[in-house]
Amino acid sequence: MKKSLKMFTVSAATVLTLTFASQSFAAAPSFNDLGNIATKDKIITLQQKGYVHGVSSTRFLPNATITAAQGVQLIVNALGLNIDTVRFIKEPQATDYFANANNDAWYENALIIAAVNDIGLSADLDPDKLWTREEFTHQLILAIEKHSNLPMIKLMPVEIGDQADLTIDYDGSVQRALVLKIANLDAEGNFNPKDEITRAESAELIYNALQYIEAHPAPTPAQGE
Repeated sequence: MKKSLKMFTVSAATVLTLTFASQSFAAAPSFNDLGNIATKDKIITLQQKGYVHGVSSTRFLPNATITAAQGVQLIVNALGLNIDTVRFIKEPQATDYFANANNDAWYENALIIAAVNDIGLSADLDPDKLWTREEFTHQLILAIEKHSNLPMIKLMPVEIGDQADLTIDYDGSVQRALVLKIANLDAEGNFNPKDEITRAESAELIYNALQYIEAHPAPTPAQGE
């Protein structure tokens, strides 16, 4: 018989994580710590849609970094991924897919959903590792490619000032993100791939990705197919 997945549990140590990517559609006051954040409006829009939450009703901590697990949950939540129609022979565990996972951690369900939906995560994923800008961008683009409608076009590469700092395996994803305006270079023309990505930066990428997806819906099958 199919068993239901374990529910998330909340402790003081996981409040920051769960409020970042949990889904809720109740009205919430705006964050008061985004005054100097250029992407303030995008973050507030995501908050209003239930994609991001703060560490409190008024604080978002935009400059805090995120772990791989937090990034995965944000991607899963934003893309609306689930396992509602999947039947399991046994109750799934995060360690069935990721050896470094903890089956009692808050992120277990998010990792299971990500794995079953095959968003391109490596089996040696370290959920507690702080993700860099190139890592989050790479995983977001992979997830969108598998579950949305990114065009299969030949890209005209964007000139990146710090191209030499990019991990080769992530170069293609970063280029696609730049060409599609999901990601942007800084004022000096750099991507800063090795910088740890912040909550504000990851939220901006999610916002831009959702805007692209909305503007380019996947084609519907022709009648009779």
